[in-house]
Order: sequence, then structure tokens, then C-alpha cells
Amino acid sequence: AHGYYWSRWNKCIYSSRDFSDMVYIDNYVFNKDVYIQFNSTVGEYVGYTEHGVMNARRFNNDPNLLQQERADVERYCKHNAELLQASITDKT
Repeated sequence: AHGYYWSRWNKCIYSSRDFSDMVYIDNYVFNKDVYIQFNSTVGEYVGYTEHGVMNARRFNNDPNLLQQERADVERYCKHNAELLQASITDKT
């Protein structure tokens, strides 16, 4: 099959029970290569290709987009981790 493949995936990484070390990563992938990434420890987008650098610059100049991505640590990661942890600990 010939063609192009684009995907976007994000993940939350943590190891502490209080989620104090939570990291949110949002990857943009083209043909299996990450070309742009938001990492909450960096706090902004980083481009890994010419196209990614161009888009990272554009995304980083949008304060609303950056605010939304930065908030995803609390809104998305910690919220879901708390739900998961509660469902596990309630079963013991």
C-alpha cells in the first residue's frame, strides 16, 4: 500500500503515587517519524524536521494553544490517573 500515514498520540508518564512527577507528551507522527512534540517538562512544542520546526514555531506563538497543552497535565493526565488509581484501590 502506497501513501502517507499521519497520526497523533499522547501519553502520560508518572511513577509517584501523588502524581508529582507527571509528564504529558503529545506527539505528531508522519510516516512513523515524530516530527513535532509537546512535552510538559519543556512547556512548548519542539520540531524534529523542517516541517516540524515550522509548525512548532507557529504553535508556540499561539498562547491559547500552549495554555491548553500545559493544562492537559492536570485536566487529562492527573484526572485520568486519579480515576484509574481509585478504581484499583477500591477493589482491594
